[in-house]
Amino acid sequence: MNNNEIAVSLRNITKTFVGTVLANNNVNLDIKKGEILSLLGENGSGKTTLMNMLSGIYHPDAGQIIINGKEVTINSPRDAFALGIGMVHQHFKLIDIFNATENIVLGLDGKLNLADAEKKIKAICDKYGFEINTSKKIYDMSVSEKQTVEIVKVLFRGAEILILDEPTAVLTPQETEHLFQVMRNMKEDGKSIVIITHKLNEIQSISDRVAVLRQGEFIGDMKTSDSTIKEMTDMMVGHAVSLNIDRPEPVDPQPRIKVENLTVLDEEGVVKLDNVSFTANRGEILGIAGISGCGQKELLRAIAGLEIVKEGKITYIHRDGRTEELLGMSPREISELGVKLSFVPEDRLGMGLVGNMNIADNMMLRSYRKGGSRFFTDKKTPRDLAEKVVDQLQVATPSLDTPVRQLSGGNVQKVLVGREIASEPRVLLTAYAVRGLDINSSYQIYDLINQQKALGAAVIFVGEDLDVLVELCDRILVLCEGRVTGIVDGRTTDKYTLGSMMTQKGEA
Repeated sequence: MNNNEIAVSLRNITKTFVGTVLANNNVNLDIKKGEILSLLGENGSGKTTLMNMLSGIYHPDAGQIIINGKEVTINSPRDAFALGIGMVHQHFKLIDIFNATENIVLGLDGKLNLADAEKKIKAICDKYGFEINTSKKIYDMSVSEKQTVEIVKVLFRGAEILILDEPTAVLTPQETEHLFQVMRNMKEDGKSIVIITHKLNEIQSISDRVAVLRQGEFIGDMKTSDSTIKEMTDMMVGHAVSLNIDRPEPVDPQPRIKVENLTVLDEEGVVKLDNVSFTANRGEILGIAGISGCGQKELLRAIAGLEIVKEGKITYIHRDGRTEELLGMSPREISELGVKLSFVPEDRLGMGLVGNMNIADNMMLRSYRKGGSRFFTDKKTPRDLAEKVVDQLQVATPSLDTPVRQLSGGNVQKVLVGREIASEPRVLLTAYAVRGLDINSSYQIYDLINQQKALGAAVIFVGEDLDVLVELCDRILVLCEGRVTGIVDGRTTDKYTLGSMMTQKGEA
């Protein structure tokens, strides 16, 4: 395949939201046949918006989309599929109670023969190296299996141009390597693949070319083999960024939280945490590694008083040695004890922020009880805090009065994390604090977390990027199917060891 042949040309693409927010401004970008192109940029730079226009979710306000040399109009995902374009989003669009085959054929026109569909699916899997059980229900699948269904679904519809948005966000290193091999096989077959990711080491591993967006504008592109991570970062941010995560030695790491034999069931009686025990020390970052859904969320929620615990103890240890049993207390009682547990949930707008409220009012959700009257609240302090967070984390927003639902996903995340860390907790619980954040924003968050560590907070950090866990955390606890596989030293372990431990069920 001549990879100089152009599959997609975007010419002067412009997109504006709410009349004033310029998401893309005169973007010119080519996607070649038989190449893997990484699309790189800070949060809010317009990467996903640009690809959403190519996949038919949005329509450009101005500009041209040219597919295989012919100008086209794409008004819907159905139009995009007809042109051989398919996008796999971060959040999968699958029906849980259907099996793989049913999800893959769902929405197609005409009479469908499931037996014939399964043969075609098997042929696709054999050709590119996918592993899929076509009769397995979605609710029984791992994250990587669900992702496979999504990719096969777009290939089943004839996609020659595939867009993958943060495809490795919740995969183990082993699953990521398998996905990359599949992508290389598709590339060899002449497919054009665009990958949106913030993981620069993965960009170097998988892509042929890198295209950079900054503040909605196309900055340039480069051959991956001719560029370094530092060069890519500087081009993306517009200035030099240090790529070394600081990890100061723990200061007086005395026990702060002690978890003993913790068992948690969900509403259906399924065990989510099974006999979990560990100690989190003040002045230390304890990482939690595990495949998505292995109990990380339930662990943080249990400590924060948000989960019903079947068995076990969670003890808070004061600096003077006094202890407080947290189980049985409400989240408010735990907070009023002075424990100040701060929980950054996985769902930014579902649990963390109110989308229709502005940034300052979302800050007030953490401080409204401090008002002098039940009828009046202190609005100045939250607004001052909002200004501090916007400035410190470089939140891209028209104003403090902008509803957070109008911000990009990464900027929503900055508001949420900034608010939680600003409370200066004695125990900081963070779940996926940098999920979807660009590298510059991520390092700002790491700095803030290290500041809390230096102040003596016990930080429990649930992360999905194993490279970051190894570089940032003092110790790392590994969960598999709700059990502790082991606790390792962050300074001496590596991501492949963690990846192996994540798939080996621990002992009760």
